[in-house]
Amino acid sequence: MTTIRRFCCNDLLRFASVNLDHLTETFNMSFYMTYLARWPDYFHVAEGPGNRIMGYIMGKVEGQGESWHGHVTAVTVAPEYRRQQLAKKLMNLLEDISDKIDKAYFVDLFVRASNTPAIKMYEKLGYVIYRRVLRYYSGEEDGLDMRKALSRDVEKKSIIPLKRPVTPDELEYD
Repeated sequence: MTTIRRFCCNDLLRFASVNLDHLTETFNMSFYMTYLARWPDYFHVAEGPGNRIMGYIMGKVEGQGESWHGHVTAVTVAPEYRRQQLAKKLMNLLEDISDKIDKAYFVDLFVRASNTPAIKMYEKLGYVIYRRVLRYYSGEEDGLDMRKALSRDVEKKSIIPLKRPVTPDELEYD
């Protein structure tokens, strides 16, 4: 039985094993604490039998006007729990919060251009490649900015792909 619940401070001491995947971005403790304090609705954990952490999602809501959106900062599932649709459940939760509570226009995320399995999963969830960000990851690997329009974006303007790649300094941050 899997339980999806809000992430709490104690989880910071128990989720390191989920972050061991080389494709999972890891951050310092203060980064996680900032997300937990500012966007608690966007930080959830999937917990299995014996209170074992199976995966988590962390994100935020940001932007202004038609750029108001939910953002997936990290979603990861421990290798032994993959192929059970946990990432899909976590993504759906973040999308629902973005759509129904915060009335966002879209949800976006960044993924390594080489991470084909993740890209395919996001595409199955309805995400499209909005733009390529040159040297996004550590100044070496390109990232893909993927987006999914939500109900507020009736005309789906937020997911019309850009025709050219951008550099990290061209990105808008809140």
